[in-house]
Amino acid sequence: MDADILVIGAGALGLSTALHCALAGRSVLVVERDTAGSQASGRAAGLFKSVQADPLRTQIARRSIERAVTFADWAGAPLDVVRSGSFLVARTAAHQEFLRTEERQSRGWGAAVSVAGPGELAGRVPYYRGSGAELALWCPEDVYVDEPIDLIRAFARACALHGAQVSEGEAVTAITLSGGRVAGAQTSRRSISAPVVVDAAGAWTGQVAALAGAGVPVAPVRHQLLITEPAAEVGSLDPIVRVVDAAVYLRPARGGLMLGGFEPGPLAMDPPASTDDVPLDLGVLERMASQVQPEVPAAKAPVAEHRGGLFTMSPDGRFVAGPVPDVPGLWVASGCNGSGFSSSLGLGEALAGQITGAARSLDLAALAPGRFGQVTREALVRDGVWQYEHYYDPAAG
Repeated sequence: MDADILVIGAGALGLSTALHCALAGRSVLVVERDTAGSQASGRAAGLFKSVQADPLRTQIARRSIERAVTFADWAGAPLDVVRSGSFLVARTAAHQEFLRTEERQSRGWGAAVSVAGPGELAGRVPYYRGSGAELALWCPEDVYVDEPIDLIRAFARACALHGAQVSEGEAVTAITLSGGRVAGAQTSRRSISAPVVVDAAGAWTGQVAALAGAGVPVAPVRHQLLITEPAAEVGSLDPIVRVVDAAVYLRPARGGLMLGGFEPGPLAMDPPASTDDVPLDLGVLERMASQVQPEVPAAKAPVAEHRGGLFTMSPDGRFVAGPVPDVPGLWVASGCNGSGFSSSLGLGEALAGQITGAARSLDLAALAPGRFGQVTREALVRDGVWQYEHYYDPAAG
């Protein structure tokens, strides 16, 4: 036996699952066809958001924040985390009512969120020049990793420290079965024996699962962000701002502003050979910047970087994580819906607990891959696109 557990995909979620399995005393091998974090994770916004749409996602998000800020203590590798807090901002009456509901729910689920007092938004965020008529929620728990690849590097160091091997440039070409259950995998280099295989291949999750004759209901949807040139009004420790009615997020980055968002009618596509091949459209981000320019003049500063990747969207907007029906030994860690990077620490820990039989931190039964039954490709894309469009206001529909 080459490993107790084989993880396919060295993004944030795959590496977190591998690390937590190793911490539970299992031998773990991670294979990645490119380099660790080279696809969605290394192109992420790096944001951690405590306010989520239901109790389970809130638990996962808050646990991930806790694990991120204490990473060196339990994982043994350094990780710089900016403890900035964030504001959720609504400029329309309808979205203000939505935020009030979200504040009540989130407080009930344990999140430390409160309605910002008069002048608090303007006082804490120099780059946001509001009218004073908007409603803002203050979320003090929220953090970010300035350069998302730093989380990947921290995971890789911690994996090495705790005995989980990470092999880059090794593509999986087949998942082997014996007696109807997983026995390992064939890669571009070798044959690997492992009784447990975790499919954490991001946008390619469905393709990997198909190697074992299984299906996973996720739809890849493009997401983009930009970073502006440095701007004087942006401080390195300023809070994150999420303008929910515009579906736009902002945070300090490299002296300028990071701006990204959730466009209507996003591009849903079959996964290409590499995220490098995802077509980008700066015009989408320029239109989003125009929506918040009156309050955030720095949003229209010259663009220093434009990047994008693929989110794996599920029909109900929640993770797809757990054992695959009818293929014993095959597990999935996917359906990130835009929160894979930020929820990777809590979800990887919980999934590893389920795989290894260690003490479980969370019950992931509601995220089981088999919960959807048979889903047509048309319905999957339709529902995945809807979930993407309503990332900040899932109750709107």
